[in-house]
Amino acid sequence: MSSRSILVLLSAATVLAACSDANGEAAAVPLPAGRGGQGVRTVRVAPVTREVLAPPVVATGTLGPKEEIAMSFKIGGVIGGVLVDAGERVRAGATLAALDLSEIDAAVARARSAADKAERDLLRARRLYGDSVVTLAQLQDAETGAQVAQADLETASFNRRYAVIVAPAGGVILRRQTEPGELVAPGAPVLVLGSDARGAVVRVGLADRDVVRVRRGDRAVARFDALPEREFVGGVTEIAAAAEPGTGTYSVEIALPEAAGLASGLVGQAEIHPSTGRPTTLVPIEAVLEADDTEATVYALSGDGTRAERRRVTIAFIAGNRVAVDRGLEGVAAVITDGAAYLNDGAAVRVAP
Repeated sequence: MSSRSILVLLSAATVLAACSDANGEAAAVPLPAGRGGQGVRTVRVAPVTREVLAPPVVATGTLGPKEEIAMSFKIGGVIGGVLVDAGERVRAGATLAALDLSEIDAAVARARSAADKAERDLLRARRLYGDSVVTLAQLQDAETGAQVAQADLETASFNRRYAVIVAPAGGVILRRQTEPGELVAPGAPVLVLGSDARGAVVRVGLADRDVVRVRRGDRAVARFDALPEREFVGGVTEIAAAAEPGTGTYSVEIALPEAAGLASGLVGQAEIHPSTGRPTTLVPIEAVLEADDTEATVYALSGDGTRAERRRVTIAFIAGNRVAVDRGLEGVAAVITDGAAYLNDGAAVRVAP
């Protein structure tokens, strides 16, 4: 997370802490008991915790199916019909498009007739060879002719079969790229299918300093601009072994089981939580004040618990509603939360029960 992001979040947290008590209710501004603000202020404290944690990796990406299948015809020809539109859901085995089969069926019929004739010629050659009328070479030529004709028939039948596009899996049509009557070349994309077979993923690009911290199986959370009220939990399933030539980033895929059925192309932010971390000091976000870049202020209790001690700390990152502190809280067991915004160094305090 950038220093600017830390500063913005901590500033917002400071305002909220100043305006609310621990129960989220409006709190009255503490007033000094005497002149000069020398009165005892009532505060609440929270423990400083230490956990093995890693800073999250945050990146922007787009949602899409794990498998996008570009479907085309094996041979060229005139498109006879396209039976689905973009955005339409289809089931496995459904017919999606077909070429005009007039010429293709004629080729199959011609190959079948040639194969039948070659088979008759072979039977005749075998009888004549048994009567010593034809030579062995002529018989072998007839056998070869029959094999070639059969291979031609299999080729024509194969091409006929792939002159029709059938959905290999259930899913949604992402793009329709041709229309009936168009002449298409072999292999030219006709439809693009977003398959349901392997679910939905968010694809993000990570810099080298971030991708080395990520492992398959790491937990991730995604939020989309179009659905700000929802949070999708998933995990890292694929990490590219090489950087993209144009951007220098590494493609990472995050599987989101709960996002199946959402529109492909939604833009959102993914937060990956690496499984490998280091011992980290954590305090509640409302205890952190006066954030400036990665520097901030935290108030701790004195050894006898009667005074506030101002500590300047270095912020590492934000983890949910807690802040990871790199330096400044050595030997501190608890920090002041409610009431911290109104304290000075050395101020007399009383900890609320």
